[in-house]
Amino acid sequence: MKFSVTKENLLEGLQKTQNVVSNRTTLPVLSNVLVETTDTGIRLSTTDMEVALRCDVPAVVEKAGATTLPARRLLTIVRALPASDIQIETDAKSISSIRSGQSYFKIFGLARDEFPAFPSSKEARTLSLKQSVLKDGLRKTSYAISLDETRYVLNGILFSFKENTLKLVATDGRRLALFEETIDAELAGKLDLDFIVPTKAINELQRLLSEDGDVTLAVSDNLVSFELNGSLLVTKLVDGNYPNYKQVIPSSEDVKETVTLEREVFLTTVSRVSLLSSDKTSSIRLNFTKNNIEVTSNTPEVGEARESLAAAYRGRDFSIAFNPEYLMDPLKALPDDEVHLHLIDEMSPGVLKINSGFLYVIMPMRVSA
Repeated sequence: MKFSVTKENLLEGLQKTQNVVSNRTTLPVLSNVLVETTDTGIRLSTTDMEVALRCDVPAVVEKAGATTLPARRLLTIVRALPASDIQIETDAKSISSIRSGQSYFKIFGLARDEFPAFPSSKEARTLSLKQSVLKDGLRKTSYAISLDETRYVLNGILFSFKENTLKLVATDGRRLALFEETIDAELAGKLDLDFIVPTKAINELQRLLSEDGDVTLAVSDNLVSFELNGSLLVTKLVDGNYPNYKQVIPSSEDVKETVTLEREVFLTTVSRVSLLSSDKTSSIRLNFTKNNIEVTSNTPEVGEARESLAAAYRGRDFSIAFNPEYLMDPLKALPDDEVHLHLIDEMSPGVLKINSGFLYVIMPMRVSA
């Protein structure tokens, strides 16, 4: 194999694919990136046997072939090369020579045959979405994915397609984020899908998505692929049934109090007051009085903080406590100027909404007065 490629193009391709490579693997070839020639250049592929990613890179091919090279070492070398033009040549023993300007590297790879076959599925159902819609939905929900590996069914995002609506749901049992968007009505007749995309694939997908163009999904019983921007991401689906998230969303009839807040002002207030919160078990308290919210925190052996926030509130006086990180996460992810906080009482979940397509349920914390 022999080809020439620009540093910029090769670096972009390696940066896209290297995050899939596992740090903990008993199979050495999984630490490598598969480099193979195509009609238009080269193709880079990586996998950890659960998630696989490949992308095409423009290059001038002199001799067709394929090899696998240590992914992170190759990225480090390419990043450090002094010139834009790079020539890579691989011999029959999978030894690759890399030349750029006055620099020369020789690195040992593994044969193409040792690399796992790229996953593919038959009888997949396909559909297209705007990348901007999916990017927006993942930004508004991904922070709520559970990190508890014993609750594996929550270690990802539920994709739910019903008729002409897409819903993305993430929860860790203490909060829940839901994004909803109407999609192309022409697809309505063939959309009735529920599947869970695991966390690692969600993270990679977020890196790949842009604001322009479409992403094509292909879904089978145990795999889903996302094709976009010259890249193909394939992942195994989380096996299991997602819990009935609708049960934890309070009905509008139960809501007793609603307050509209300036998102950025509310976020910065909570952020400042939470500076004295010591860990994830700590809380801040929202004290509601007429036209005012007092945000307070009191951590034993650390100190206390208090800040008042003007708000158009005319309900009863009461207090409710939340985990500050859980309260700030959606506020950071939303672009809207205003958010609406819906409350029932001190011990019931609160609901954060914007004017369309999103809601966030957060459980209150039980703390002493």
